[in-house]
Amino acid sequence: MTERTLPSLKRQNGLVPAWPFPIVLASASPRRAELLSKIAPEFTVDPAHLDEDALTARDPWQTAENLSLAKALEVRPRHPEAVVVAGDTVVAYEECPGVYVQLAKPETEEDAARMLRALSGRAHQVITGVALASPWGREAFCVTSTVWFRPISEDEVWEYVRTGEPMDKAGAYAIQGGAAKWVERVDGPVDNVIGLPVDELTLRLERLADYLASTRATRD
Repeated sequence: MTERTLPSLKRQNGLVPAWPFPIVLASASPRRAELLSKIAPEFTVDPAHLDEDALTARDPWQTAENLSLAKALEVRPRHPEAVVVAGDTVVAYEECPGVYVQLAKPETEEDAARMLRALSGRAHQVITGVALASPWGREAFCVTSTVWFRPISEDEVWEYVRTGEPMDKAGAYAIQGGAAKWVERVDGPVDNVIGLPVDELTLRLERLADYLASTRATRD
């Protein structure tokens, strides 16, 4: 049985995989930690600290990838033997063909209300960039989910903003929280909207485990 098959079989039986390397999550997000715990029995949390504005690109997919990779590389020197996993979520909507408005975390309640008004009654993209940095290399990728909101009244906007929930969320909402009632449709993984595309991350970790198993077999 290969290293790659082992995690998949365990996960199908409802258990978390046992990876052949330590994992570090470069994020303080409790949502990402909860999602990562579905596929990693143990991991260390060591948040990255960097200037996110300096890494924002015109393209929201590039922004998500830039930020996730920068976070992983900032944390990696502190954990040289581990696989560092970092993520960054960008919410964006197309203002005109090919031009996207990016929504990060709101800075004030008015800022949160502005974002929710912008998303009201329209489709938007939730782009989560994920990066892995380890002794065996680095990679970054993005997963996109498209979310449709029904029209949201001004009273609904402020009722939600005053709960405080939007204030640490990209796009000023939590799909698993109070904003769920506005969602008409989601194309793509919902866990990606929450903050971490679990299935795609699992595939990347399995690929790395498979590579390590093959190199060990070659040495043996």
